[in-house]
Parts: sequence; C-alpha cells; structure tokens
Amino acid sequence: MPAPSPSAAPPSHVDLVLPCYNPPAGWASNLVAAVTRLRALVPDVAWRVLVVNDGSPRGVTDADVALLRQSLPAFEYVAYPENRGKGYALRQGVGRTTAPLVLFTDIDFPYEETSMAALLAVLRNDEADVATGARDEVYYASVPRRRVLISKMLRGATRYLLGLAVSDTQAGLKGFNARGREMFLQTTIDRYLFDLEFIFLASRGAAGLRVRPVPVRLKPGVVFSDMNAQILITEARSFARLLTARFK
Repeated sequence: MPAPSPSAAPPSHVDLVLPCYNPPAGWASNLVAAVTRLRALVPDVAWRVLVVNDGSPRGVTDADVALLRQSLPAFEYVAYPENRGKGYALRQGVGRTTAPLVLFTDIDFPYEETSMAALLAVLRNDEADVATGARDEVYYASVPRRRVLISKMLRGATRYLLGLAVSDTQAGLKGFNARGREMFLQTTIDRYLFDLEFIFLASRGAAGLRVRPVPVRLKPGVVFSDMNAQILITEARSFARLLTARFK
C-alpha cells in the first residue's frame, strides 16, 4: 500500500525550533505570519514553536515575546545570557522537544513555506529519519561571493574527504524523527559546522539512519551575511576533527 499523502495523514504534532541571535526588526510579526502560512499549508498538524535566544544583546524585546505568546497556540521561549552559537542553541531547543517530528530553520524563515511542507511530508511518510534541505544554484545569487566559495569547497570536501552521499549539509532547514533527534543531541559543535557533524554522525554505518535531501528554495529578497576570518579558523578545526573521526 502506498504511503499516505500529507493531506491524508492522521493529525500529528510537530515541534519547530528557531535559534535567534540579534534578529532583524519585525522578526516576531514575520514569524507569526510565516507560521500562519505554514499551518494553512499543512492544516492537520499541530505546530509548537520553540524560540531559543542565543544571548542576543539586541533585537529581542519583551513585546516581541509577548506577541508570540499571544499569537501562537503553542509557544516556548528559551533564553540565556551568553552567545554560544547556532548549534548550541538548537541543542537547547531540540532537548526540550516532545513531538514525534522536529523541524528547525532560521528565525527569519528564509525558505519558502512550501519547501518546509515538502520536507515535513518526507518525514511523515516515513521516507527518512533525517530530511535535509538541498539548495540549487539560485540560492547562491543571494550569498556573498566568499560565502559561495566556502560553501562549494565544503560541499566538495564533504563528498570526497568525508565520503558523505549528501554533500549539501549546511542548508538552514532540516527535520527528523525520534531517531534523528537522538542523534542530533549527540552533536558537540556549537557554531557553523554543527549541521555537517549531524549529517556525518547520522550517515555513519553504525547509526544506520536514512538521510534524504529535499530540494528547497529561498524566499525572494533574502540576503545572507559574510563570514569573518575567526569563524573560518574555528570551523577549520571542527572539520579537521570530523575528518580524523572518519578514519578512526
């Protein structure tokens, strides 16, 4: 019997985890609008939203949090004073999830809600334990040139040095079931390469998790920041650690 389509699937719960650091103006109202569109696309899902404030010194106000509490049927807010990195923030949020399926993306919802719905459908139809966004060439039109170069170099290194079948590990949209959640919580990298570490762990033979890339598209007008030299140095060390682990 074929797997049910998302519209025919039984009602379910999904936790959506959103790391937050110095978000742009209007982020809270944008989040409410995005979740509203997402609920309309997948109406038989009960969405719970968890926002993790990763030590933002600016951009998050009491009014923002109050708006989210008032507007979202199920909402949790987590905050701590020191900036630790996106990977750390996501582990704090994922560790608080209770739903059978978990998605995470960035606080500004850079990917189209239809992409999020497609990624969720893969998980609901039990086609994967981990579903990861896969970006096409259109994505790179919105990214600074140095970041494009780094991204493409990392994709090549991921495939040829780490031996991963999924080369695009850095898209900011992923989801997983309970097995994927358990693996995600085993990650240790706090910043940029936490995604790569997650896919690396999930793809190793002993884990046996099914990892599937899902094509995703950016919303029009999304602009990504450049990466500074300190981040590159730190993440080069993180990559070297993963490479060493591969050959152990």
